[in-house]
Amino acid sequence: MKLAITYNVKKETELEESLEKVNKRNTEAKKYLDENIIEKYSERIDDTFAEWDSFDTIIAIKNAFEKNGYEVSLIEADEFAFENLRMIKPDIVFNVAEGKGGVSRESQIPAILEMLEIPYTGSDPISIGICHDKSRCKEILSYYNIPNSKFFISENENFNHSLEYPLFVKPLHEGSSKGIYNSSVVHNPDELKKEIKRIKECYDQPSLVEEFLDGKEFTVALLGNGDDLKVLPIVEINLNEVPTGFNKIYSYEVKWFFDTRENKLDIFTCPAEIDKGLYNKIEETCKNAFNVLRLKDWARMDVRLDKNGTPNIIEINPLPGILPDPEDNSCFPKAAREAGMNYDECLNEVVNSAKKRYAIK
Repeated sequence: MKLAITYNVKKETELEESLEKVNKRNTEAKKYLDENIIEKYSERIDDTFAEWDSFDTIIAIKNAFEKNGYEVSLIEADEFAFENLRMIKPDIVFNVAEGKGGVSRESQIPAILEMLEIPYTGSDPISIGICHDKSRCKEILSYYNIPNSKFFISENENFNHSLEYPLFVKPLHEGSSKGIYNSSVVHNPDELKKEIKRIKECYDQPSLVEEFLDGKEFTVALLGNGDDLKVLPIVEINLNEVPTGFNKIYSYEVKWFFDTRENKLDIFTCPAEIDKGLYNKIEETCKNAFNVLRLKDWARMDVRLDKNGTPNIIEINPLPGILPDPEDNSCFPKAAREAGMNYDECLNEVVNSAKKRYAIK
């Protein structure tokens, strides 16, 4: 069976170009970073390609499918993707492409695949696009009474709101913790204005402003569809591991500067050490969110408890990160390992879910 992998990969030339841009684009962002971070990790400050995979990850994915007997092609999600897919015409596509350019970039490859009538893993263009627009996602969750924090959207300093401080501010259309710094937790109107201005200047998009939830945080991997949908062992984020002086959030600084191979934090516990009632409630909330958003095959969701101990959805990622090295804190593979699946088995289970959905034998 022919399987293609659609992806975006970080290239040295693009990284060099992005480093030239960072001094211009992220001048404002640097004001919010610890000076020690700027000095030691200047090459990581620019987050242009933070969502994209390394070539090592793509090769690991390719190997996982070749070991299972697939004839594998690699198709980069660039301007040639449509023609390459049309010519190769794979039997199924394993899609991990984040896309390039525009707020609907994650929908680009699924839309092309639907036009070409090629089966693929993961959610359709509409569902992926909704998840990438965090406010639209929250509106649907709210309609179905799935807990998520109160919010509003703004891209300028002229705002009116009735939310209670502290508030949490993040870009409306980003993932991989892009644009989420220690300064994202704000306590007054002046701090809020600064964050909205930073996000507008650095990302040219509105800010999503939410009431900050100060309870425990979890990340939840889901695999399957319909009656076969299952929640893999829940991962708890140990926020006490966040360095002193930083807010208790899994920010871009914590994720890419502090929690590294060079200085790994004991940031995750899997399975989460919580009582059964809360565990079941988190599972139920995430399954409900998966279904009302019409997600398919797999997803990862971030959950945080509010002041009443109720699990709230704070982020939904229909294209989860899947770093192959256990030394990297990649939560979907981490949860799969705890469930008894190695990396290769985990990825093949995603494909099996899609094949069953398309009735491919």
